[in-house]
Amino acid sequence: MFALIALAIIMGATAQRVSGLGFALTVAPFLVLLIGPFDGVLMVNLAAAVSAAFVMTRLWRNIDWRQFVSLTIPALIAVVPGAYISVLLGGPELQIAVGLILVVALSTSLLVSSAQKTVPQIPAALLSGTASGFMSATAGAGGPGVAVYSVLTRWEHRSFAATIQPFFVSLGVTSFVTKILLSEQGLPDYEWWVWPLIISCTLVGLTLGEWVSRFVSVRVARISVIAISYVGGLAAIVDGLFDALG
Repeated sequence: MFALIALAIIMGATAQRVSGLGFALTVAPFLVLLIGPFDGVLMVNLAAAVSAAFVMTRLWRNIDWRQFVSLTIPALIAVVPGAYISVLLGGPELQIAVGLILVVALSTSLLVSSAQKTVPQIPAALLSGTASGFMSATAGAGGPGVAVYSVLTRWEHRSFAATIQPFFVSLGVTSFVTKILLSEQGLPDYEWWVWPLIISCTLVGLTLGEWVSRFVSVRVARISVIAISYVGGLAAIVDGLFDALG
């Protein structure tokens, strides 16, 4: 099983590096199917934070710290109810919720990507940050919320790509720690080497992505990732429904 987990994380990190799309959208549904919704999203939170921290070191000069603060404050507040719901639900109900959140979030970001209307930054940051924090804690996917914000506020792409890296680090770490503190079981009962394995696989995937990006276009990679994300999200929903009804 852990070989499949490692493979999923490596593939997700590789896709993230090549396409620029969310790591969680690719990996979360499959980890949910492999080890359950709570543990699966918990691993995604950790791996996403590691991935963003690695990328952040390269984009440090372009980070807009003012935008970072305006998005991160509401996001971190929203992590708490999101983490509580993920702990409270558990089982197939949480799995269905994770699948629905991933599918709806991805669909929303795709629909808004062609929007022409510009909205004020402060209310948009409040709503998008809150949505991202909640989705990060429940489904591991904080990306679509800030992607919508970048489109609606016409945020310059280079600054956006750099600024969301410390944002994802903050969300991933906070979601991970908050859910462990709220859960009665605490840290999942895996062998000690599982957590270093997750971090190592993330770094391997990012390194592999550097090489793959020379041969695969961003457009092809993004289309592939979107398709995989939809399939994984729908599979998580269907599997959760069977568990709930069975």
